Amino acid sequence: MNAVLEAHGLGKRYGRRWALADCDLTIPASRVVGLVGPNGAGKSTLLQLSVGLLTPSSGEVAVLGGTPAAKLGKIGFVAQDAPVYAGMTVADHLRIAAWANDGFDLEGARARVEQLDLPARQRAGRLSGGQRAQLALTLALAKKPKFLLLDEPVASLDPLARREFLQLLMAAVVEDDISVILSSHLIADLERACDYLVVLAGSHVQVAGPIDELVATHHRLTGPRQRGGQPLPSGQELVTESHTDVQSTLVVRHDTPILDPAWTVSVVSLEDLVLAYIARDKDTRGKREAQDPPSTPSARNLKVAS
Repeated sequence: MNAVLEAHGLGKRYGRRWALADCDLTIPASRVVGLVGPNGAGKSTLLQLSVGLLTPSSGEVAVLGGTPAAKLGKIGFVAQDAPVYAGMTVADHLRIAAWANDGFDLEGARARVEQLDLPARQRAGRLSGGQRAQLALTLALAKKPKFLLLDEPVASLDPLARREFLQLLMAAVVEDDISVILSSHLIADLERACDYLVVLAGSHVQVAGPIDELVATHHRLTGPRQRGGQPLPSGQELVTESHTDVQSTLVVRHDTPILDPAWTVSVVSLEDLVLAYIARDKDTRGKREAQDPPSTPSARNLKVAS
């Protein structure tokens, strides 16, 4: 399967702080990828490295089989807050984008602006947040990209504007077979739009894979707490655990049904899955820092298969 993004040992450091570290990641083509994680996890850093706005401090990243600079004409990018020029009209944005980008679909962009009821003569600074986001997405799509990266484009939008934005995005994905990475804190939006998930936390990739497979292979186990800890059924990966005086609750990853009578097994939602990996990273970093505060990025690498 062809990959639209491949990262090997990718890292970005600012002074002594690693914004992204030890990133090994493969994103298959023709996927709509949800990129999720807490603030400061490295999501924006990963996207900016992938479009060439940042230079890696370690490792390398390839997009569409080449360097970001070499493939820039085939990449669309919408940064946080859907940046547009406040003093320029909608029509000005389209004309300048057409001048700056070979192959820009000016007529298609004009048709989409009209369909979205964006006033061509209106200055961008007078548009609503949803309208600015739609304009930014229209500009990105008119480049006819093969790979589109969106950095929390709907975070500040109301529910109706978010739905309209995602509808436009998904229509373009189906029509033009675009691979997408959508960074968002809104799990409901990711469930609606995405079929692949990447969780970033603590500057590291925690888990990645098709959403349906990840949900199907993660389970919540509940059972009586035993002194000294309750043994985990064989072949299972512990993601996170919590305990009361009488009960233990585990989130585990396992590829086959769990039939151990010692545990009550229940399904895990996508939000539960994301929170479990974020909690695991927080707990792991807390223990590591208590023992020996690190001065270099963790040597832990999670190899993600496509």
